Amino acid sequence: MRDMALLRSGWLWRQTSVLKRWKLNWCDLWIDGSLCFYKTDSRRDLEHRIGLKVSCIDVRSGLECGGVTPPETNPRENLIMVHLRDGSTLNLCANSEDESIAWKLMLLDTRRNPMFTYDPYDDSYQAVPLNNYHTVYITPGAGPGTHQVVVQRDPFDGMLENIALGILTGMAAGAAMRSFLWMPFFFC
Repeated sequence: MRDMALLRSGWLWRQTSVLKRWKLNWCDLWIDGSLCFYKTDSRRDLEHRIGLKVSCIDVRSGLECGGVTPPETNPRENLIMVHLRDGSTLNLCANSEDESIAWKLMLLDTRRNPMFTYDPYDDSYQAVPLNNYHTVYITPGAGPGTHQVVVQRDPFDGMLENIALGILTGMAAGAAMRSFLWMPFFFC
């Protein structure tokens, strides 16, 4: 995510959709409602991303999650079930019951809370649908909610510059070697 506030992050077990196996992923919940799953906490390999503000219907945790068996080492109280708009469910499992409840509350808050901005021309606050292209400035102590703001750059930022540099280098090398490719025809 490009220069956006991180609301919560940590290790969660995620159940795969096809084989129903549990997989340990690093999870980030961003202020725009994106729930991202990575292989490691370095955030280099994005495995899955869900937009909660658009696709989330309900979040359940603990014994509310029926029909799901947790990973071998975790009790049912650690389960988190996210119901999506397309009818599927995202099954997660935290390391403790407290962590499970904290994730549930944060997911519910992210899903339903719009972002409000002040319009000085109107002297009113307006709800703004937040996406990756808005810049949000948060003043600590100015209102309820999370006061800790962590801003991180997108790990894929600058990827196109590297690809363009590689293409340019390949073209220069091809132009330099073009004359050498005609050599076998001159000696035959």
